[in-house]
Amino acid sequence: MRSDKIKKGLERVPHRALLHATGLSKKDLGRPFIGIASSFTDLIPGHIGMRDLERYIERGVCYGGGVPFLFGVPGICDGIAMGHLGMCYPLALREIVADTIETVCNAHQLDGIVCLTNCDKITPGMLMGIARLNIPAIIVTAGPMLSGRYNKRKLAFVHDTYEALARAKKGEISPKELACLEMESCPGAGSCQGLYTANTMACLTETMGMSLPGCGTALAGSAKKRRIAQASGERIVELVKKNINPLNIINKQSLENAIVVDMALGGSTNTVLHLMAIAHEAKIKLDLATFDRISKTTPHITNLEPAGPYFMEDLEYAGGIPAVLKRLKKKLHNTNTLSGKKIFEITDGACIFDQEVIRPLNKAYHKQGGIAVLYGNLAPFGAVVKQAAVSAKMMKFKGKAKVFNREEEAMQAILAGKIKKGDVIVIRYEGPAGGPGMREMLAPTSAIVGMGLADSVALITDGRFSGGTKGPCIGHISPEAYSGGEIAILKNSDIIEIDIAKRKIEVKLTKSEIEKRYRGWKPIPPKIKTGYLARYSKLVSSADKGAVLL
Repeated sequence: MRSDKIKKGLERVPHRALLHATGLSKKDLGRPFIGIASSFTDLIPGHIGMRDLERYIERGVCYGGGVPFLFGVPGICDGIAMGHLGMCYPLALREIVADTIETVCNAHQLDGIVCLTNCDKITPGMLMGIARLNIPAIIVTAGPMLSGRYNKRKLAFVHDTYEALARAKKGEISPKELACLEMESCPGAGSCQGLYTANTMACLTETMGMSLPGCGTALAGSAKKRRIAQASGERIVELVKKNINPLNIINKQSLENAIVVDMALGGSTNTVLHLMAIAHEAKIKLDLATFDRISKTTPHITNLEPAGPYFMEDLEYAGGIPAVLKRLKKKLHNTNTLSGKKIFEITDGACIFDQEVIRPLNKAYHKQGGIAVLYGNLAPFGAVVKQAAVSAKMMKFKGKAKVFNREEEAMQAILAGKIKKGDVIVIRYEGPAGGPGMREMLAPTSAIVGMGLADSVALITDGRFSGGTKGPCIGHISPEAYSGGEIAILKNSDIIEIDIAKRKIEVKLTKSEIEKRYRGWKPIPPKIKTGYLARYSKLVSSADKGAVLL
């Protein structure tokens, strides 16, 4: 076993003494050492229920014949970090999580690891870490939150908080109703109820085969989730004994399966960054063109929040990811999974319980998948949009630029009524290096919806969008402003043309005018000059490369 390096031989007397100090018996030293990387924290609703799941994973490891060792991984709630300096940290946290997994597992020579995770950047960070290590590993996501309730109506976090505050600003809802929505939209533990980044990544992790079947949609606090946690603990010991490693599962075909499911679900645009980052750690080539190629041939067959009326609980009760895989079988590779079953074996045993929540391919909500990749003189290296959440009338848009160098400036203008029909809001210097950390723009995009501008205003940025974003919001513009991308030289009233169907985004400037503007251009000074984010800014790659540290 890998752990023999710290527990066998005469020269390991001191090491064994320290292990015995933790309470281990001599018999324990003959068993596989299994790490349980838990991102439990009281700060994140999606993670507050993890203490319970830790117990069930430990129980499973012991039943399987291993010795469990629990250690902590830091977590951030994107929703709480949103709209201020805190949002510079979540994407940067992804790298810290990966480094933590690598550091603890290698320092203690663990034989295998169970990663207990849930929210946005923590799940991909753990996948990056285990792909880098390539020791037996399995992911347990803690599950989606149930919908809230108000006046017999189901509530979701984004629609009933971020969008609601803008409606309150317009006087469309009363302070009393807004206060009720604030209290009731998030009723308890779990990742936010729609197909936002956390839930999208949970679904894609299951699709890749790195979680047990059913894990991606099993609800937080459910007995099913407990059983999956225990079964994952037992399974990791088997994976160690059989020497089945992540790179036996994560390959080009399983990543393509994940992209197919992502497009069919209409998932978060953040998955583009995360899947490319996971591929980078696994030494697999994956580019933006692959996402767009798959999107063009994959129908959008579910319509979950924020794009549609359904919730993660509806997807779970409709059959979960196994049912989605069943619907998509002809478009998938028959890859291996950590469960021991191949994908087609999972699809053949699945049932689809709701034909509306998971539609047949010939009755899809849209003929193409959820995400489109745009190119043009504004985004030579590419930009992404969640096209499944864009209305038909806004798939093509032409408007005048309103340029802001920070998210807060744009948010103030939106709420002050300074954004008018036909405007294209430009938020720049929010990219991976310039942000730093590529902040999500959920606050301004939700405010646009709440102010009734979703079908008359577009937003473009070198930052990111939450999975909760809807409307013609184009992010990940590459190169970013800080690196001298064309978004840096935009001025108010420049004409910007967006054509999602044709995959184009352009500013109507002549080549000579662009060259003239560059002669007088220089980047704004770094926003953060000390600490981790200053180091991150110097090392991070472009969004079209997954925003990984190089």
